[in-house]
Amino acid sequence: MDTTFLQQLGLKDKNAGTSTGLKDSDSGQYIPSTSPVDDKLIGEVSQTSREEYEHVIATAQEAFKSWRMVPAPQRGEIVRQYGLKLRENKDALGRLVSYEMGKSLQEGWGEVQEMIDICDFAVGQSRQLYGFTMHSERPQHRIYDQYHPLGIVGVISAFNFPVAVWSWNAMIALICGDVVVWKPSEKSPLCSVACQNLMHEVLRANDVPEGVCNIINGDYQVGEYMTKDTRIPLVSATGSTRMGKIVGAEVAKRLGKTILELGGNNAIIVTPSADMDVVLTGALFGAVGTAGQRCTTTRRLIVHEDVYDEVKEKLTKAYGQLRIGNPLDENMHVGPLIDKDAVQNYLNALESVQKEGGKLLVEGGVLEGKGYESGCYVKPCIVEAAHDYKTVHTETFAPILYLIKYKDLDEAIAYHNEVPQGLSSAIMTNNLRESERFLSHAGSDCGIANVNIGTSGAEIGGAFGGEKETGGGRESGSDAWKAYMRRQTNTINYSAEVPLAQGIKFDLD
Repeated sequence: MDTTFLQQLGLKDKNAGTSTGLKDSDSGQYIPSTSPVDDKLIGEVSQTSREEYEHVIATAQEAFKSWRMVPAPQRGEIVRQYGLKLRENKDALGRLVSYEMGKSLQEGWGEVQEMIDICDFAVGQSRQLYGFTMHSERPQHRIYDQYHPLGIVGVISAFNFPVAVWSWNAMIALICGDVVVWKPSEKSPLCSVACQNLMHEVLRANDVPEGVCNIINGDYQVGEYMTKDTRIPLVSATGSTRMGKIVGAEVAKRLGKTILELGGNNAIIVTPSADMDVVLTGALFGAVGTAGQRCTTTRRLIVHEDVYDEVKEKLTKAYGQLRIGNPLDENMHVGPLIDKDAVQNYLNALESVQKEGGKLLVEGGVLEGKGYESGCYVKPCIVEAAHDYKTVHTETFAPILYLIKYKDLDEAIAYHNEVPQGLSSAIMTNNLRESERFLSHAGSDCGIANVNIGTSGAEIGGAFGGEKETGGGRESGSDAWKAYMRRQTNTINYSAEVPLAQGIKFDLD
């Protein structure tokens, strides 16, 4: 396999895993990065020591003092240049994402494109950090609110989107005047080093202070450094609900702020009026994209009884055309799971749902033989299931789709909302009343609700996040930038008097 993209991104056999702006450090203890594509060691990244972590935070604190004073549009210029750097390296970084994480090459390039898009969005937002002016009840007074940067923003990201989710947070935080410390997943550490190498080039060219953008690498203990650190006012964490509950509790103990983007158990409701071509495209990509390892993956297909057999037949046939293999081969639809633990979770879920009464419509299993030596390639499968199975209510990060039948829309929405997660949702319908019902107060309880598109993916212009056990945080577009700043209300008295509440007066003569 041609791995020249690694050299293009400045990656070595052993890489410094701690970076404070323009300086790297190496603890001598390494985290191996092994590709799920072919089970080969790509490289190693040094694990951040406690001493190195303290140096990162001290450097970040110092950098914040000057970075917050740079006018926001000028901060946006740094982000703009980073977007240009990503454009120059889109092919190489996309290949790294695909090789280290296992998603298809098209999805790897697409993830880098999301980074470019959020850079463009953030540049515009850097001139739109607005507040509001209000009329005072007191004469010759003015009231307005404004937003100030928080300080250090800690970002904990997951393996499945090893670069995009960091950028959603980091680019917005940077234009807000914050500095960033990033702890990536230990399952995809090289991607973080590559992103930081590109950021270094931009920082050097603009004489930006050290510590504006930093990485630390390691296991959960390194993440704990951040969650317990009172010097970090905001921690944005993406991952499992289990992880999010730990992070949320730790940060809350010190009255810090969190943005939590956690698990999803996303469903598409298919109504009798739905366009079947739209249904098949949305459901197929939603269920098998990234081998089912997206937080927005379609895990439940809730289908009206009148079209249930038709959907089952057509979708089963479509699954038979899926090509599973090396994700850097553009002819492949589905790559591997991230590691053998994920494979075991997939097998456990299939065993569990069958014990509950689930019927396999498309058989699952682990692929073996030439091209599948890593042991991480599995078959996307479809299971006919009841809506209330325990396994159906549990998020399994793998390409398992549960097919569920319903009688009327109220029942479908009830099935949809009964799971503990609440990230993404969709309805397939050409009936205006059905679509509006789904989007109403009594409809989907998710942070994202779509009509005639699938659950998977989202445009960066909208706020991204969910409800219930998904965490309730919002990243990326819309007014999500406000979470990275502190709000302040200001009152200005331009009169010669100080009117007091309830007519209170002091005799000061």
